[in-house]
Amino acid sequence: MANHRIDRVGMEIKREVNEILQKKVRDPRVQGVTITDVQMLGDLSVAKVYYTVMSDLASDRQKAQLGLEKAKGTIKRELGKNLTMYKIPDLTFIKDESIAYGNKIDQMLRDLEKRN
Repeated sequence: MANHRIDRVGMEIKREVNEILQKKVRDPRVQGVTITDVQMLGDLSVAKVYYTVMSDLASDRQKAQLGLEKAKGTIKRELGKNLTMYKIPDLTFIKDESIAYGNKIDQMLRDLEKRN
């Protein structure tokens, strides 16, 4: 039963953080950032926020990480306003590599198909 609550809170934080990044955060470094997943710790004290950036440039990815770290206070404050939780979890931003990995696998499959 508790696991269902953890998943629900993670989905709600994902939705809220995406909305906060679009509407409240004015930092140009986070304009192309999309939150893909949120993994919550069992006691809801920490949220691992996975994000992706539209740009393939390493400098843009690094800028996005810095922009998210800088906006962490604003995001937590807005989460506190929008969510009815006793304590807002600490946020840890992690670059989501799964999309790039999936694209690489797709490309390898296409290359293999061309050879045959």
